[in-house]
Amino acid sequence: MGHLLVIESWVGAMSALLPRAIREDGHRFTFLTRDLHHYLRATPPGEVHPLLAADNVVTAETNDPAALAAHVARLHTALRFDGVLTSCDYYLHTAAEVAAHLGLPGPDPAAVRRAYRKDLAREAMRRAGLPGPAFAVTDGWADTLAAAERLGFPLVAKPVDLCAGMYVRAVADPTQLRSAYDALAGFGVNARRQPRVPLVLLEELLTGPEVSVETVTCDGVTTVVGVTDKSLAGAPAFVESGHMFPADLPAGDARAAADAAVAALAAVGLTHGVAHTELRLTPAGPRVVEVNPRPAGNQITELVRRVTGIDLPMAYARLALGERPDTTPVDTGVRSAAIAFLLPPRAGTVDTITGTDRLADDGGVVDWAVRPAGHRTGDASSNNSYLGHVMTVDTDGPGARARAEAHVAALDVRYADQLAGAAA
Repeated sequence: MGHLLVIESWVGAMSALLPRAIREDGHRFTFLTRDLHHYLRATPPGEVHPLLAADNVVTAETNDPAALAAHVARLHTALRFDGVLTSCDYYLHTAAEVAAHLGLPGPDPAAVRRAYRKDLAREAMRRAGLPGPAFAVTDGWADTLAAAERLGFPLVAKPVDLCAGMYVRAVADPTQLRSAYDALAGFGVNARRQPRVPLVLLEELLTGPEVSVETVTCDGVTTVVGVTDKSLAGAPAFVESGHMFPADLPAGDARAAADAAVAALAAVGLTHGVAHTELRLTPAGPRVVEVNPRPAGNQITELVRRVTGIDLPMAYARLALGERPDTTPVDTGVRSAAIAFLLPPRAGTVDTITGTDRLADDGGVVDWAVRPAGHRTGDASSNNSYLGHVMTVDTDGPGARARAEAHVAALDVRYADQLAGAAA
């Protein structure tokens, strides 16, 4: 039995999937956070947060890496950790540094930083000679505008150090660029109160279907588990509205996407870990959008597990322990698995979401959830905006995506102000 130190976590699906994988694999974990209430606030009333299944819950300042490494070293003398990991992008580099400080297995911290920082990843891929969009990294409005005019519109403007599609916008002209720039400039710290890097990444707007490649890398050898497709909504934002595994692609396109992802991992120097690499299948071939040095979010790992039996959160934990995970697929009887997300039609306070009664009648629906009454939502501007999801499987072929999307389309969001208006 191994003992893992989990430093922070996402509050979404991975905050349950990673603890579940650790426990099911016979290991235990200690959870370390700077703000336990950040997680407890996201727990439905009457439920216990999965991270509280930890053997120990420790509070410490996780936003000071040097002090944290010293603190964890003292904990290590008493608790004896066998590995360190996190599911939260904002602490991937920290977890890698702590593991290295303790002499435990883990990826090269510098490679993790290159992968997570979108600007550093772009530069590493360019140095490696990989094809990609024209881009510029800018500092300040004057620099951003000059770079945009040099590159030419349309472009994508994005932060270099945020995730979940936050503040990523397609811009068609200087006016739209200024709006995107000002919105990002007003977001000085991320959700974990870490100061942001005040740079903007401008990229040529790529066209074509978007997919992701799920991989496991051990001792420098990368295994491609498969390719996942992606549905996008919320233009000019890039909100993920659904996924299906495996992607319904010609075999040649899937191989090309996989090869591009493996090359990107090599370019940033990731030789150890689970990764989720996003790409566009452009008319000129696959182009990397970003490299994520951790398991995929949005329950993509559950889609993979239902089709192949490969548990990517478990593989992630095993790699952190210095073990070699088994990535051999098994026949689960499922040919495709998909998830579709319910996006808010507008900002407001949810009164009720109807249409869920139909879900029990479909044996292909394996999981669903919707936000409760009283939930306050903004516009559909990022992957943090979801009001619910439906997950489906198909035992015959690639039909899971259409089934999930049809169920989500039948859900109806009713807002509190609608009822108030009717009463008046």
